[in-house]
Formats: sequence, structure tokens, C-alpha cells
Amino acid sequence: MESTLRIGIACYPSVGGSGILATALGVELAQRGHEVHFVSYDRPVRLPVDSPGISFHPVLIHGYGIFGHADYTLPLAVKLAEVTRTHRLDILHAHYAVPHATAAVLAREFLPDGQRPRVVTTLHGTDTMLLGRDPAYKPVIRHTLVHSDAITTVSRFLREETLRLIEAGHEIEVVPNFYTPGTPSRNRRQVREELGVSEDEALLVHVSNLRPVKRIDLLLEVAARIRPRSSFKLLIVAGDDFVPFRNEVRRLQLEERIVVRENVTGVEDYFAAADLGLITSEYESFCLSILEAMTFACPSVSTAVGGIPEVIEDGVSGLLRPFGDADGLARAVESLIAEPSFRKRLGAAAQQRALDRFSAARIVPAYLDVYRQALEAGA
Repeated sequence: MESTLRIGIACYPSVGGSGILATALGVELAQRGHEVHFVSYDRPVRLPVDSPGISFHPVLIHGYGIFGHADYTLPLAVKLAEVTRTHRLDILHAHYAVPHATAAVLAREFLPDGQRPRVVTTLHGTDTMLLGRDPAYKPVIRHTLVHSDAITTVSRFLREETLRLIEAGHEIEVVPNFYTPGTPSRNRRQVREELGVSEDEALLVHVSNLRPVKRIDLLLEVAARIRPRSSFKLLIVAGDDFVPFRNEVRRLQLEERIVVRENVTGVEDYFAAADLGLITSEYESFCLSILEAMTFACPSVSTAVGGIPEVIEDGVSGLLRPFGDADGLARAVESLIAEPSFRKRLGAAAQQRALDRFSAARIVPAYLDVYRQALEAGA
């Protein structure tokens, strides 16, 4: 029987792939008997209340006028050191280099040798692809990675980009995202009725935090080119305010085709009722929402960018098109709407691929192996 680990997790609490993955990992670790401590400025949106083996420690942020802007990294480092000291943590697992891993490395320096945890850094994309190119952040990221005890990325693509852009000073292990779906609270008919989707309309679903990289402008352009227009409705499950995109919806005359839901913490109801996903990102290191759809036998039409081709096998478990090819993406959607048997075949393959490659049973032990190796190397 493996020994119990005491693990601190630093992550973003909001809707987004890194925070959702970190939360799911913590829940799975606790279910396996490990002690898990989440540290963030707010409670993660998908963290269950009163889960055995899980504690949440809020970081208080003070906006001192002398700084001009509120600082988060230093209060986070202090809280991580405090939680580590109090609960004798073995591992600090930071999701994102800046600010989480940077704070974890700093927190370790606050502690005496016998109390210093191992720091595991998981890169999710932006820290490499955006901040890793910024001269103001690149040296900090490199320092953080060099002083981490282990580094993981969520795709081979992101691993190679990290090695190309940043001298990490370590081997980098690829540990993909995973997703364990909850049970939908409503059936397909109930959800579609609530959304105003008729039986002869296909329900397309897009789930994202609406950041610029998600290219909502391209998403709406693709929707405007789908023919016949009456054949679908597009549900956008938004992790941020959709108001900035309302004018574009009106310009493209999509008011009758677009349904928006904001502040949604669980996506199971919507994917269980959907016919296909639609992703138009300019860059993705993995794209967790595609995997979420796959677990419900819902195939996706997506841009072939970043790590997405590692998730979708084109023509087998979904359809991929080049970024910017609005016509190609629209024709791909049309083909799945027009051929339900083809869509069903892709969906079944997508669900099996999710189970075979991206399940908690496969991925959580991989993270535990990373923890053990970091502890053994430190010892």
C-alpha cells in the first residue's frame, strides 16, 4: 500500500482548463487517501464543499497604494509557506509557472531545510506561449522552472514549445489532461427544451472563458456560414461576460441561432444534450472542453492548432480544419449535421478515445509517479 502524501495545490479558481484540471486532480487524489490543500485567492469553482481529505486556504490580497497595483505573488508565497509549515506538506503542485510556481519556489525558501516541500510545476500553455515570449517574464519563468523539482506539460506540443522557448533546466514529462464527468441533472429533452432547440435542429456547443485566443469572432463567423441556417443552434457556455460580442451577433444576424449561458460550473447537462462541439481557437495546448465533449460521445469540429491533434484523431474521433478556414469549419459542421450516422460513429470513437487515453484511472497515477520521483530525487 502506497504511503499517504500531503499535497498543496496552487491554481486559478475560475473557469478555465488549468483550474478545472487542478481541482479534478485534487479531488481524485483525496479519494485515493491523500491529504490535499488548495491555496488560491478564491475557492475553485468546481471544488466540492466539505470533501473528505480536502482543505481550502484563501489568500488575502491587500491593495497598498504604494504598489500602484495589488500584488498576488508575494501573499501567495507567504500563504503557501504557512500551509506547508502547518500541515507538513510533501509536495507543492503549482498549475502555471507565473504566479503559482514562482510563489511556490519562493515559499520553499522561507522554510528551513527539513520542512521544504518538493515543487512540481505543470505548464498549461499561456505561461510558455505568451509569457515565455515576453522579456519581462521569460527570465522569471526560466528561474522558476530551473528551481522546480519536476515539470509537466499537458501535451507533447507544449513540451516541445517550452524546450524551444525556455531553457527549463529539466526533463519535461507530458501528463495529459483528464476528465471525469458527473451525472447530468436533466435529460436530453429537458435541456433542449430549456435552450429552445427543436428536434430537427442540431445543438452545437462551445465552452470557453472567451479569452482572445479562443477567437469568438471566428466562432461567430463560422456559425454565420452554416447552411441551412435553420439547421442548428449554437450554445456558448461562457466563462466570462459575453456582452462584448453581442454587436457581432447582431451584425451577423445570429440572434435566433445563438444561446448563451454564463456562470455555469457544471457542463454535463449541456454536453449530454449536444450533437457536436465547435472550437475555433488560434492556439490551444490541449483544450479540455473537447475532452469533456468526448466523454459524452459528442464529437467536435475544431481548428488543428497546438495540442488539439493529440486529442482529436482527425476523421476518426472528430474533424480538424486549419485555423482561419471559416468555410472549411462550416462545411465540416454541415457534414455532421447532415449525416447523423457519421456523427454517431465519430462520437463513439471519441468516447472510447477519452476512456483509453484521458481517464482519471490513467492520468492520476502518472501525477503520483511524478510526485514520487521528485521526492526520491530530493532525498
